[in-house]
Amino acid sequence: MKKPSLWADLVLVLFTACNQSYQNSWSTPSTATPTTNQTFLRNSQYLTMRDGIKIAIDVYLPAQPKKPTLLPTILHQTRYWRSLDYRWPWSWFKDQTPRGLMALYAQRFLEQGYAWVDMDVRGSGASFGSRPYAFSMKEIEDGAEIVEWIIQQPWSNGKIGALGISYGGTAAELLLVNQHPAVQAVAPMFSGFDLYSEIAFPGGVHLSWFTQTWSFINRKLDQNELPFSSWLTDLVVQGVRPVDEDTDSTLLQQAIKEHKPNWSPHQEALGLTFRDDVPPSHATTSIDCLSPQTYMETISQSGAAIYGYSGWFDGGYSFAAIKRFWAHNKPGHQLTLGPWDHGGKRHVSPINQGPAYFDHQAELLSFFDRHLKPSTGSGDEHSPVHYYTMVEERWKSANSWPPPSTKTPYYLDAHRSLSKGLPAAHPGFDRYPVDPSAGTGPHTRWNTLVGKPLLTPYPNRVTRTANLLAYTSPSLEHDMEVTGHPILTLFIKSTTPDATLFAYIDDVDESGNVTYVTEGMLRALHRQLQNPPAFYPTDLPYRTYTQNSGSPLQPHHVTRLVFDMLPISYQFKKGHQIRLTLSGADQDHFTSLPGPPSTLTFLFSETHPSRLDLPVVR
Repeated sequence: MKKPSLWADLVLVLFTACNQSYQNSWSTPSTATPTTNQTFLRNSQYLTMRDGIKIAIDVYLPAQPKKPTLLPTILHQTRYWRSLDYRWPWSWFKDQTPRGLMALYAQRFLEQGYAWVDMDVRGSGASFGSRPYAFSMKEIEDGAEIVEWIIQQPWSNGKIGALGISYGGTAAELLLVNQHPAVQAVAPMFSGFDLYSEIAFPGGVHLSWFTQTWSFINRKLDQNELPFSSWLTDLVVQGVRPVDEDTDSTLLQQAIKEHKPNWSPHQEALGLTFRDDVPPSHATTSIDCLSPQTYMETISQSGAAIYGYSGWFDGGYSFAAIKRFWAHNKPGHQLTLGPWDHGGKRHVSPINQGPAYFDHQAELLSFFDRHLKPSTGSGDEHSPVHYYTMVEERWKSANSWPPPSTKTPYYLDAHRSLSKGLPAAHPGFDRYPVDPSAGTGPHTRWNTLVGKPLLTPYPNRVTRTANLLAYTSPSLEHDMEVTGHPILTLFIKSTTPDATLFAYIDDVDESGNVTYVTEGMLRALHRQLQNPPAFYPTDLPYRTYTQNSGSPLQPHHVTRLVFDMLPISYQFKKGHQIRLTLSGADQDHFTSLPGPPSTLTFLFSETHPSRLDLPVVR
């Protein structure tokens, strides 16, 4: 497998991610001020589960005064090594500080009077067992046993929160399936809600670059190796840290042997087309066994507060956070959508790029304080939704998502134009032979899903889109904010019984520079719309991606395709143009369909009003 460029090593992208600490934009809670020279107490051990499997945990406590107080606890469950083990001579330093993915979060919470527990989920890190698939019911039930153990400790006040990024975020959310009363708040950060449509098959198209890369990372970690190491990390890091009792790493080596049969997400995904296909291994009934959406009613019944947290460039997880908020929209639940990549490492905006200046730790402390420390307030003082409008560079609040807007149509028209308000007066069409080599390159919202910081988002848009089909609006007469879910309606003809369609919204300035805004995709086989579930807005297109909803195209016949693009909050400046770019492939990330490439014909007229509907706030 080709080693990704610009990766320093996995330590940088998995174990020190998301830790910028500056100033929040709407609140500065009293817990936000970090304490210096704080000392911690650390204990690492195995806990034996109901079936005999040993789970590795690290317990961190703030140094207690002579009269210790009882502490609320944050549980962090990960499959990316709860802590690093250093080689000699660095191993001489017997520090008690956290060394895992959420290390700076842990330190901030410890400084503010929390206990912190890091845990290798079964079949990973120093824990024993194997993984037939991610988030198995045994893994979920392990969380309940760990919670029960925590509340029995002499330092516990009986209140527990859980958080995590990516895999750890999903683990935190699924902890609520157990409905343990001690777990009163969770923060699934930069993580999925429906794994099929958000990360494995967006729009029904296999995101094969991700499933292959994630499988590679998992396999290397399960062999106790860094997936993308350098001479420097090989010199310092030797793997996951054994528990304290395992002084010669004998138990760790036994645990690693038990990881050998762990599943391969990529091999499983290669056998899937529909959501309800049975994976090749038959370890699960469908991919839905990996998704919190499957358990959302049980999760809601737990009564815990849920904080959905994501960024506009966080793969497809911005929509995951939104759907999570819709599904659990009750007092105490929150949603934040920032200008971030996966994990919130980078501030990603056309006019402001660099390390994220937002204080993620302080914001999460504020949330957990309200629910685990009753004396800090009721939690009703803030609007439940906060989102960031790029280019305007401004945080905004709302009581619901999306905020009120006006659906503004831009119609495909002759001369590759977008006409505002009315469909094309004269029937027309554009024919596009799909170029299978078209792609978006290695610096996209998708690449950041495996920890790669998004340093230069979607560069060279002019060159990369030169051979694609692009429709451009007239120059805007005033600034225009688009916040919500753009919806694309296309009338097409295809030469093949199936096709993939990729659509991009771009911002074109007065000099012709092109900036990526958002995208959407759809495999035509999955084009049939269905009635949405109760929590889902009725004005957004919804599809189930199930076997009984699949429908091949009838070649050379007109077909209507409707799909939403990934949500966004973006300000187009006066004098700029809106561009809709259409493609039939993204070979850098998504699997191409077998057989010869399609030739797609896009129609536009009053009877075939192909259009882009933008949610315009002002």
